[in-house]
Amino acid sequence: VQLQASGGGLVQAGGSLRLSCAASGRTFSDYDMGWFRQAPGKEREFVAAISRSGGSIYYADSVKGRFIISRDNAKSTMYLQMNSLKPEDTAVYSCAARFSKSLSSSYDYWGQGTQVTVSS
Repeated sequence: VQLQASGGGLVQAGGSLRLSCAASGRTFSDYDMGWFRQAPGKEREFVAAISRSGGSIYYADSVKGRFIISRDNAKSTMYLQMNSLKPEDTAVYSCAARFSKSLSSSYDYWGQGTQVTVSS
């Protein structure tokens, strides 16, 4: 699976951005998907995940209530709607795909990230 994240940019605190992750090469609906982010000098952290059917969704506590993950299997695309952005949300956001249905399994494929910068 090839993954391409897009939609990042510079936004003021309190603003919104919508990230997209376009997949190609394999059947998109065969994969659970996730968003991760990495800020400068910090380790990569989990942001949100969505099951292959879209029926199960998980969020990191830091984004719960502000971010919304979704997917459109017909378009082979996953989204991350980010609202009420804070400066601490500044990071490179990457998407990933996992073939295994086990939540403890690692992700198999990673896309290049998109930079999100939130100014105060």
